[in-house]
Amino acid sequence: MLTYARPFSNHYSDTHNHIYARPEAEDVPATDTVRLDIESGVAAITVDRPERLNALNADVLEGLREAIHEAETADARAVVLRGAGEDAFVAGADISYMQDLSTPEAQAYAELGHDVARDLETFPAPVIAAIDGYAFGGGSELALACDLRVASTDAVIGQTEIDLGIVPGWGGTQRLPRLVGDETARRMIFLGQRLDAETAESAGLFGEVTAPDDFDERVAELVERLATQPQFAMAAAKEAINQSHEEPLASGLETEQRLWSGLFGTHDQREGMSAFLQDRDPEFE
Repeated sequence: MLTYARPFSNHYSDTHNHIYARPEAEDVPATDTVRLDIESGVAAITVDRPERLNALNADVLEGLREAIHEAETADARAVVLRGAGEDAFVAGADISYMQDLSTPEAQAYAELGHDVARDLETFPAPVIAAIDGYAFGGGSELALACDLRVASTDAVIGQTEIDLGIVPGWGGTQRLPRLVGDETARRMIFLGQRLDAETAESAGLFGEVTAPDDFDERVAELVERLATQPQFAMAAAKEAINQSHEEPLASGLETEQRLWSGLFGTHDQREGMSAFLQDRDPEFE
């Protein structure tokens, strides 16, 4: 098992109303803010800042980037992203950190957030966001960059930046409409709407919702199943689906054809088809 940990600086998250972590008078000692555990081909990345509702400052984002890269180096076949504690997936970005940023500093911070989201989106294996509790602002944007979203009935998600006088800055204005449609995305962004788990599932934002007592087990089941799928085919499928959002239809179809034909001759293609014809379970690499 591999474990990655990174210390955070003493920036705190002032989020909107009661759901945002607020500064306390005493100093908080440096501690781990990102954990990476890899076992049986599954990488579990945890934002570990529960006392601040797992809010994201620059150190946490850097830790996430390094954890994602380490998971890719370790050839993880599936990734699950989650927040520590029972209250939040990620409650948002670190408002105290952002408050006095200049435009160039804000641009650099936005680029870092985009880098993390892009690393999740282009990771060569499926990435699952396990959402239990609050997923607001930047937390919602990280979830949007994942391939699949599984939530507990305690989950609440929203692009709440408008309440702070800003807009989503880590991809929310682009990924959210692609997932839920233009009207729902505009309402969430214009009004800062928070969606409970059932509403988010109906909108297509969550793929499935489960009771809190069953949440960890369901996430584990899904991730383990994904990790046993044929690795090269999964990577090709993800690339092709991602390209459907970036290219015109004709170019996307060409990408699909190239990826599909490139899988012929691989062990998994030969084994999968042989197993089908022999009426047995395949043994993928």
